Amino acid sequence: MAPVFEGKKVRLRAVETADWDIHYHWNLDSDNGRMTDEIWFPTSRAFVQEWAERESKRREEEDAFRFQIETLAGVLVGTINTNNCNLRCGTFNYGLAIHPDHRRKGYASEAIGLVLRYYFGERRYQKVNAEVYSFNAESIGLHEHLGFTLEGRLQHMIYSGGTFHDKLIYGLTQEEFDKATWNPHP
Repeated sequence: MAPVFEGKKVRLRAVETADWDIHYHWNLDSDNGRMTDEIWFPTSRAFVQEWAERESKRREEEDAFRFQIETLAGVLVGTINTNNCNLRCGTFNYGLAIHPDHRRKGYASEAIGLVLRYYFGERRYQKVNAEVYSFNAESIGLHEHLGFTLEGRLQHMIYSGGTFHDKLIYGLTQEEFDKATWNPHP
């Protein structure tokens, strides 16, 4: 049986203190920041080092966890973070960021599949949602390609680049995931 957090291209792992330098440089990429969250104020190397040190010691909190996505060769290519985990209803969300140098290589879809396989198969969740900014055509295309359903649009929820944008809510159930051809079955 394959390791739960490893696929054919990537593995998921916790944050390591040594990851600070990569995250520091990722934080300098304004376009990437805009696509995944927002453009934050500049941070110092010391701040990012302290953040990585704290994150490397952090455990999941009510099933919310920050996974690092690395290739099987050990190259850190992105992150996928679970949040809004509702144990009673069996629902959760995730946020995903793949560095631009590593996009369109199948890393995002495999990382999503590994997270869903774990949360559906080991944690007993039954529904996932992903929030996507309406200007992020790559993320929209990814989620639609994976069979997620556009379940809602929250108008003017994101302000970026001098303009208000919509937030799109994509959803997938465990049953839909189980039927998906991209599901990384063990």
